[in-house]
Amino acid sequence: MPFQPFFDLSDTHPALAHSPVIRGLTKTFAYLEENGPIGLTPSGNLKRVFVTWAAEAFDWPGHRPDDLYAVNKVLNEWDFFPLAELHDIMLALRIGRHFKGTFRLTPFGRTFVGHPGRLFELVAPFYLFRVDHTHHTRFDKALLIGNWDIFLNVINVLAAGGVTAEQLRAALYGPPAPGPHYDPFPGKLYVEVLRPLCWLGLLQVVGEERLTGRDNVYVKTPLWYAALQLDTDRSLKTIVTH
Repeated sequence: MPFQPFFDLSDTHPALAHSPVIRGLTKTFAYLEENGPIGLTPSGNLKRVFVTWAAEAFDWPGHRPDDLYAVNKVLNEWDFFPLAELHDIMLALRIGRHFKGTFRLTPFGRTFVGHPGRLFELVAPFYLFRVDHTHHTRFDKALLIGNWDIFLNVINVLAAGGVTAEQLRAALYGPPAPGPHYDPFPGKLYVEVLRPLCWLGLLQVVGEERLTGRDNVYVKTPLWYAALQLDTDRSLKTIVTH
């Protein structure tokens, strides 16, 4: 039986407010409803006018306008990487499509307008379990040893009091070998596990978020508790009650 840890959530569940992915998608839907199809560049990217609007509207942690304009004079789609991810998700799930030089919702996609709970139910397992989170990064394509069942259950225990990528690395694979060498595992855990969980809104960073992710402290959000049912929940309840 496929690993399926997600509960269904109502469209009015307050914990959905913690999800940057759902916020970005619902704001994109609202933009399309108000302004019509989004223009595309000749290479198929979303045009700058929408990227500029999205950078302000999405309020994406670590990718707010001050963060983005610190390294870019103007914003193209790939300068706002979370938006590029959402674009890919909408195309892959057939929520949206390209048509005559524009991006627009499909009839299927329009059924999710005003239904963020159903949207999370569709997007969350696809984004965690099927997207290759190493694409467009400097990390090699060799995925981490383990699977999402392991990752989520280990984080469920460790993040109760806050966890770093290095602490997660030690719990999953043991401490790094001694010596002055670069350890790639914390960075890979950030890109392939921790960042996707943050972008879905299941984890959040305590304090100021650092783009490398290695030194961030991650804690579970209310959405984690509302959306996930994991084997280690029983262990945590036993610890709390004793």
